[in-house]
Amino acid sequence: DVQLQASGGGLVRAGRSLRLSCATSGFAFADYAIAWFRQAPGMEREGVSCIFNTDGSTYYADSVKGRFTISGDVAKNTVYLQMDSLKPDDTAVYYCAASHWKLMSTIWDSDEYNYWGQGTLVTVSS
Repeated sequence: DVQLQASGGGLVRAGRSLRLSCATSGFAFADYAIAWFRQAPGMEREGVSCIFNTDGSTYYADSVKGRFTISGDVAKNTVYLQMDSLKPDDTAVYYCAASHWKLMSTIWDSDEYNYWGQGTLVTVSS
């Protein structure tokens, strides 16, 4: 049974940091790409960051480049998203998603991810 459990969201002031976790089970973690998407109220879901556990390659949306860091722990089957210098525009529900690396062609296309976590809310106050 595949599970992705996102956690770590909360309310923080602008400029502070949060670390999100995506704990996974039920699939071969090392063969998968894990991505973080976010969706703000009234907005479309957007890709934030992605890591390929096969080789550790990472990708970031321009809006978070230099502020967010994605990492994976193969021993714990968990992916982390370290979010620094948070801005009010980062306020959203953050979701983690997984797809086998062989099925990936466009990392920011949410339709390419077949497994999703339940989301964790991040609120950044000004």
